[in-house]
Amino acid sequence: MKKISVFFFSVLLLSSAVLFAQKAQMNPEAAKLYNQGNKQYKSGNYNGAIESYKKALAIERDAPILYQEGLAYKKLRKFKEAEADFTECIKLDPDFVPAYNGLGTTYYAMGEYLKAAENFKKFGEKTKKKKYKEKAKKFMGLAYTKLGVKESKNGNYKKAVEYLTKAIENYNYDAAYLELADVYITLGKYEEALKAANNAIKYRPRKSRVPKGAPYFYKGLAYKGMKDKTHAKQNFAIAAKDKLYKDRSKHEMKYMN
Repeated sequence: MKKISVFFFSVLLLSSAVLFAQKAQMNPEAAKLYNQGNKQYKSGNYNGAIESYKKALAIERDAPILYQEGLAYKKLRKFKEAEADFTECIKLDPDFVPAYNGLGTTYYAMGEYLKAAENFKKFGEKTKKKKYKEKAKKFMGLAYTKLGVKESKNGNYKKAVEYLTKAIENYNYDAAYLELADVYITLGKYEEALKAANNAIKYRPRKSRVPKGAPYFYKGLAYKGMKDKTHAKQNFAIAAKDKLYKDRSKHEMKYMN
């Protein structure tokens, strides 16, 4: 069976615009360079900001300075450097909460989704703000979905189900439900596939990038596997209205007569 193409939203960088005020006890010269770096960061001069942060760090190793430098590196897509900064930031101050999110988004960008999920979890546990706890769970869901898709493509369906289940436990993500439906179809677990496809419809956001016909196509496959031709044809007919699923759906209906 041809695998569905699953679209993923880019991970939002929660703290990408957060510029921390200098600490009262920060070395005056380091503080001056830190503030200069923040102005450069805000103006989009990330290389200049990094230069200022490095000069500040040469005077004083400080968590907020490391964090801001990490954000600047991430803006430049220098993820290894960003990883090093966020990691050192956490070593200096394990309670510097934004660094866990910074590390999580960095790992996500690097394709290290398990490490990303682990850091998003820590971020959610440590932050006291409800909206950030919710964001952390969403990001965990996105990371576990990526892991599930990877395992499915490699034919490791048991592991795929495990990761996709973790994804929807944290975030009702329509793409995760749809991928789960696909895996269950492959495994011949049609009732589970039908439930997952229905949830992909139920939790579809207004601006979802998942094709509208996709969950109906998988509902059709589930009903087909359950020997329910009537409901299978009904769902294939709906899926056929989506140009991305038109040919496949018509093919399925043609050979069900």
